[in-house]
Amino acid sequence: MNNNKLENWEEKVLNNYLDGTQLKKIPASRKKRLVVLRWLVRKFEEKVTYSERQVNEIISQHHSDYATLRREMIGYQLMEREKGFYWRLPAVLWKSENEIK
Repeated sequence: MNNNKLENWEEKVLNNYLDGTQLKKIPASRKKRLVVLRWLVRKFEEKVTYSERQVNEIISQHHSDYATLRREMIGYQLMEREKGFYWRLPAVLWKSENEIK
């Protein structure tokens, strides 16, 4: 997919799964889930360290299952965690769907 088509597809995915800033449901498809998680992780500032409670509060503004979404952002390597603290990785380090194990 070229960049324009990819952006249009991602926008379509977000339109299907979001109601304003509320995530209606977590996509089952890994590809669509990654689009939603990238949208969600942008709610966190770069170079800021968050406690688990702060992460939960930010995620819960968009969906009630903050624990699953928090784990997914770690699993998809959009955020990192150490000793109960979390931080967003820079977008240039985000892996594509094919690179995630």
